[in-house]
Amino acid sequence: MENKESSSEDKKLSCCSSDSEPSLNEIKTEDSCCASKAEPIKEDVKPEGSCCSTKPEPVKSCCETVAPKPANFSGNGVYYCPMHCEGDKTYSKMGDCPVCGMDLVEEPAANVRTEYYCPMHCEGDKVYEQAGSCPVCGMDLVANFVETETVDTSYLKMVRKFKIAVGFTVPIFIIAMSDMIPGKPLHELFSAIVWNWIQFALSIPVVFYATWMFFERAWKSIVTWNLNMFTLIGIGAGAAWIFSIVALLFPDVFPEQFKMHGTVHVYFEAASVILTLVLLGQLLEARAHGKTNTALKALLKLAPNTAVKIVNGKEIQVSIHDIRKNDLLRVKPGEKIPVDGEITEGNSSIDESMLTGEPIPVSKQIGDTVNAATINGNQTFVMRAERIGSETLFSQIIDMVNSASRSRAPIQKVADKISGYFVPVVVGISLLTFMMWMIFGPEPRYVYAFVNAIAVLIIACPCALGLATPMSVMVGIGKGAQEGVLIKNAEALETLNKVDVMIVDKTGTITEGKPSVEKVVSVNSNLSESNVIQKIATLNQNSEHPLAQATLNYAKEQHQEYLMLTDFEAVTGKGVRGNVDKSQLALGNVALMELVNAHISAELAKQVEAEQLQGKTVSYLSENQEVIGYVVISDKIKATSQKAIQRLQSEGVQVWMLTGDNANTAKYVSDSLGLDGFKAQMLPEDKMNEIKRLQAEGRKVAMAGDGINDAPALAQANVGIAMGTGTDVAIESAQITLLNGDLNGLVKATKLSHLVMGNIKQNLFFALFYNVIGIPVAAGLLYPVFGLLLSPMIAALAMSFSSVSVIANSLRLRSSKIN
Repeated sequence: MENKESSSEDKKLSCCSSDSEPSLNEIKTEDSCCASKAEPIKEDVKPEGSCCSTKPEPVKSCCETVAPKPANFSGNGVYYCPMHCEGDKTYSKMGDCPVCGMDLVEEPAANVRTEYYCPMHCEGDKVYEQAGSCPVCGMDLVANFVETETVDTSYLKMVRKFKIAVGFTVPIFIIAMSDMIPGKPLHELFSAIVWNWIQFALSIPVVFYATWMFFERAWKSIVTWNLNMFTLIGIGAGAAWIFSIVALLFPDVFPEQFKMHGTVHVYFEAASVILTLVLLGQLLEARAHGKTNTALKALLKLAPNTAVKIVNGKEIQVSIHDIRKNDLLRVKPGEKIPVDGEITEGNSSIDESMLTGEPIPVSKQIGDTVNAATINGNQTFVMRAERIGSETLFSQIIDMVNSASRSRAPIQKVADKISGYFVPVVVGISLLTFMMWMIFGPEPRYVYAFVNAIAVLIIACPCALGLATPMSVMVGIGKGAQEGVLIKNAEALETLNKVDVMIVDKTGTITEGKPSVEKVVSVNSNLSESNVIQKIATLNQNSEHPLAQATLNYAKEQHQEYLMLTDFEAVTGKGVRGNVDKSQLALGNVALMELVNAHISAELAKQVEAEQLQGKTVSYLSENQEVIGYVVISDKIKATSQKAIQRLQSEGVQVWMLTGDNANTAKYVSDSLGLDGFKAQMLPEDKMNEIKRLQAEGRKVAMAGDGINDAPALAQANVGIAMGTGTDVAIESAQITLLNGDLNGLVKATKLSHLVMGNIKQNLFFALFYNVIGIPVAAGLLYPVFGLLLSPMIAALAMSFSSVSVIANSLRLRSSKIN
């Protein structure tokens, strides 16, 4: 086979994506073949490069069941507007935004390509694109997995155009400024009219090649009436260039005050320099845009490329996308874990800092879950693949960060409203400037009027306003992902900044969520503790609640077997019940005992209360309406809970606990942590109604929880925050997920929201201040007092750097501390 340069595999995109918000369980990416393009696609049009397009070779339907793609391949070829003019809309081709005209930005992605080489190196470093045998020695070719990064072709193209623009603009500028050169040597070579024609010739490549896209965008903005920065640039620079052409061809139509040395003064240098400086600004913006998603790119670099698969007792190295569910994989010391799964052999300590932001390795043993892209410690283990490709937590994090980065914060509506009136107002000010200078200006008044009117058009920058919010959101969400705080959308980030009440659940949120059985007590002389725990475990065998798991673990340690259970029922907020050998069993709190008419004696209630006052949870067991025993379960308060709560309270946030546990246990936990208040024995609807009550009082409420019973409250709260260690339903209902699963993540999330919103307000101030000051100066406000005027070329430079300054300010968030 001939030696060929390997290229990245073509991305096969799914047509089955949804507009629903992504969750950590089911991420439906928007990078589908059905994503919107810069040009609208009719239903019967099959876009080029899509999985639905007609190709010479048969293409599988994008809705067929295929092996999931690895995280390394997600996000390739998906473009979005940096100003999010159309929300989270994405495009499948690079180009410019049909609304604001800005260059579309490609989502970052790490790619892996497979190369093959001869192990004997018969032909030196020659590589092959496909597996096979060496044509020289006949040996099987060996696979090599090479990570490549997507080349930003649009940026490189812009660099090339900028070099061409500079190459032609510098001579034009020198010619135009030749009067300032001592001795005026250029005038000895040619007359002024000849030099004007030379300037015209040199300006053609600048206008019609290097910066022609600005005029295309300006025309599109006028046709669609989506007026933007390029409308002003197109009108301003275009007017100067067309004026100069008319001056060359029909000089006699102009008054004498426009003429110098017998010829009309032309503005080819102004148009060329303005356009080149705007191109420089676009170049700097594109480079700065690349830094705004540095955090996401850093995450992508953590993606594993290969794995060691065990097949028939042999270990073979395979690409990450050749792994299937239930494959056995060996992970060696220091290697990245390739997919999500469960340890089946061995144990180790895992560095999960890329997920949680916490540097301390976590001990893992047989039966424990491990996640893709985390790093193995100093021991070898074997794992079973359970979630692969886009199903892995790592892949879902990438998709969630991408989606959230494209979302719009409500504060952006302020900038959008201003931008809607901005361009027409600036054009009006430009016309007013022309008329005022024409009526009241000094001679040559027409020249002053023309130059200052153009300066007004050029200096105005609606892009700085448009970039103020999305740049901060993008950098902030990436920063959060690095620290283990996943934010689904920008609205949650803004709302969290206004929260004044934080509601927390107890089990799994304040406490470790790893309860253990302290003791089992029988209050029936005919039943032993073994009989009681056997019946408790039988009732709990179908429950996923942490307290139920604690009893099952305890029963397993006691070598208890389950009895035959029928008519099982989970009573929300109260407990469980069912039938065993024609006996009606019930396990739960006082409310459940009342429901099944099981009487609790005063002496028994006193015993249980003594346990509860120590912060322990007690569940009663009844059989045929008679209480026959109880189980005492303890759950340690997380070491980080108290400090995190104190930090939230120091920022003026009240912290309340709503729990389904009894009042005695809740009071113990509340007093231990210094909470602002608590409510106990709360059913899921009670928690939701309490949040509604607080919202009716005008409070902004955030809810942090981890269980299925927290889902209604998480959905009702202004901001729902799920613990990453919690249930899938809780995570799906929340807008923010804390991967580390402790309250310290709440502090990180609130600090991040404060920083991002502060940064957005700074950006909006810079953008508004720049325009409020710049436009009057360009109109000549300082001329009557100081005799100062702003050249259109200086205005173009200022306009370009205004957007860059907004992006640079947003980038400061990358180095902010949120711990």
